[in-house]
Amino acid sequence: MFRSPRNMAVDQSGGAGLKGYRKYFLNKVGWFLVTFVFAFLLNFILPRLMPGDPVAAIVSRLAQGMSNATGVQAIYQQYADLFGTNRPMLEQFFIYVRNVLQGDFGFSFSQYPRPVSQVLGSAIWWTIALQFPAIIVGWLIGNTLGALAAYLKGGFDKVLMPVSIFVSNLPAFGMAVILLVIFGVNLKWFPTSGGYGFDLIPSFTWGFVWSVITHYQLPFWSIVLIAIGGQAIGMRSMAIYELNADYVKYSRFTGITERKIICYVFRKAMLP
Repeated sequence: MFRSPRNMAVDQSGGAGLKGYRKYFLNKVGWFLVTFVFAFLLNFILPRLMPGDPVAAIVSRLAQGMSNATGVQAIYQQYADLFGTNRPMLEQFFIYVRNVLQGDFGFSFSQYPRPVSQVLGSAIWWTIALQFPAIIVGWLIGNTLGALAAYLKGGFDKVLMPVSIFVSNLPAFGMAVILLVIFGVNLKWFPTSGGYGFDLIPSFTWGFVWSVITHYQLPFWSIVLIAIGGQAIGMRSMAIYELNADYVKYSRFTGITERKIICYVFRKAMLP
């Protein structure tokens, strides 16, 4: 069957595009696996490089008041066997891999005898309730400020850009410490730890809800401020590119209102 050069070119471009997508996704998956392996290794190695003996710390809490050194040593040996800290490092690693694959994360050193899975389970919903709204609010405010900086220019842009670059390079925990010192330690406006007052029992009462709100502020805004900086920088760059596009110039020539043009620019710049 005869095929035109045009059809052959389309087939070739389609095949090249498919190969390009396959290469792209394989590259992403490869980097994900590399990152996962390094994170897995660091999670095993870093705690073992830290000074101190966590088993000794647990035994010291359990053996308070005991004067029998032999009994204390027996308790230490029992917990060293339980946690596997008396075994060779390579053997510990394979035990760690086997347990993780089975969903067994062991016991928490700091909150013994609570299992790690229980510690994570009790914290995951607090983490979601903190991260998800903070990311959305930071995204909205950051994109709005970035678009305004690109459109207004002048002093607003000159102030926003350096501040955004500085803030976006801070880690969230660094921003949290700054806010903690200013608003928690010095001004004493907000509490410095916990999710709610230590003297309260979780309930649907106004006192408990207000306590959660006040404890929520510092960690929430430490994430929001970091997100604002990064989003503002990205939106400003994209908005400047869109403002110089041909469709914006054509829209102005045809008399479309500036407000309508900004809406188009914001929507197109927001996509990347």
